Amino acid sequence: MPAPIPRQRAIPAAESGQAQTPAQAAPAVGGPSGDMSGDSSTDTSAAVSGATEAPRTQDTAAEATEAAKNTVTGDKAGNGNSHAPGPGHLTLLMIEDDPGGSPVVPELLDPTGKPIRVRTARNLTEAERLLTDDVHCILLDLALPAPAPGRAADGTDDELAVLKHVLRIAPHHAVLALTASGDTERGAEAVRVGAQDYLFRDELDGRLLSRAIRYAVERKRSDRAERKLTESKLRAQENARLERGLLPTPLLEGSPLHFAARYRPGRSRALLGGDFYDTVRTPDGTVHAMIGDVCGHGPDEAALGVELRIAWRALTLAGLCGDQLLGTLQQVLEHERSDDEIFATLCTVDIAPDGRRAGLCLAGHPSPLLARPGRPAELLPYDNNGPALGLLPGARWPRMQVELGAEWSLMLYTDGLIEGRVGEGRRERLGQDGMVAMVRRQLAEGLRGEELLRAAVNEVRDLNGGELTDDVAVVMLDRTP
Repeated sequence: MPAPIPRQRAIPAAESGQAQTPAQAAPAVGGPSGDMSGDSSTDTSAAVSGATEAPRTQDTAAEATEAAKNTVTGDKAGNGNSHAPGPGHLTLLMIEDDPGGSPVVPELLDPTGKPIRVRTARNLTEAERLLTDDVHCILLDLALPAPAPGRAADGTDDELAVLKHVLRIAPHHAVLALTASGDTERGAEAVRVGAQDYLFRDELDGRLLSRAIRYAVERKRSDRAERKLTESKLRAQENARLERGLLPTPLLEGSPLHFAARYRPGRSRALLGGDFYDTVRTPDGTVHAMIGDVCGHGPDEAALGVELRIAWRALTLAGLCGDQLLGTLQQVLEHERSDDEIFATLCTVDIAPDGRRAGLCLAGHPSPLLARPGRPAELLPYDNNGPALGLLPGARWPRMQVELGAEWSLMLYTDGLIEGRVGEGRRERLGQDGMVAMVRRQLAEGLRGEELLRAAVNEVRDLNGGELTDDVAVVMLDRTP
């Protein structure tokens, strides 16, 4: 007769009358975290090492157990469906048409010697009534009839219909399948369907069943923790793909200007913050660039920033510019924001086809930095700066004409670049003056484009003594003759 899975015949040496070493002792279930000790993990591996008839979740026991350690505390704290055994009794729900005839029920003990509480149900209707959150494990007789027996793929009766029904009504509970001695194939199929283990009815004793219950509970919890971890990773990957897709791709085909950008969200482990930027070239050869900042750092602000960027691109390609464009963007903001207190600052630049002059509009945003050969880098005029979008209904944003020259570099940035802390004790802000001095020095060192932006953002972070709490976006446009 093949060794049953996971009857743990490899574990209980005491069943044959041999002495048991401490390493072979039954693992404790419960305690502050509810995790099994390192010794018990070894026992688990030994118990299932001979199970080759069915793919077992225990093949990844080490990773799953580690995942369980990271999630079980949260489950206990507020999840009514955690079913993790605490420091009290374990509870077993036995679904069998003749539970009183089982010789193993009266002698079920947990590792501390406390009796395992047993509830009995003679059919699935009784089982559903007794299946409460304090039940940790279900012992199911596979010989029970299902409420509505299904059909297998070959047209025959589905022998595991009763198990599938229990798994549907108790997705968060550990399940042990009870089958006739020698029916290894059916037991292995039960594990493949979703049971944590199967046991032979005629070979059970109290000690074996006690251990099987404890292992099944731990395996179920580990499986759930591993599944949660996998789902969390998949969600994080999907969010990352989504956020990367929402970052802009500049439309500059046919333009002699060089484009570079750096983006660093202040929100932990995010790719997208409330800052946004974009650059497009319209059919007449004008290059339009903008950068903006929605107040706040959460996902709602990030989503609003994306909406404003997409609206700006659409309006710009439709021919709007200056005050008319900003007024329409304010309407978009007012309709899309979740709170009337939310506003956004914005800087727009439209560079003439010859590249020598530009129109500048500021809506409560810091003025861009202009660098030209033979002259120190300087901020563009801040005159006639209009209010941030969303603050004043009917506001106006004058457009200023700026002379650029034949060769230049224009840097647009958000306030995250200038609000980092500097100096001893980090009591002062870097400010625009500090940023201008820093960029002048980096230009003198020969840095340009992407390299300059990377150096600037990294230096601001270093001066701050660590990561910046605000989002940072920086855009550089260069023109060389």
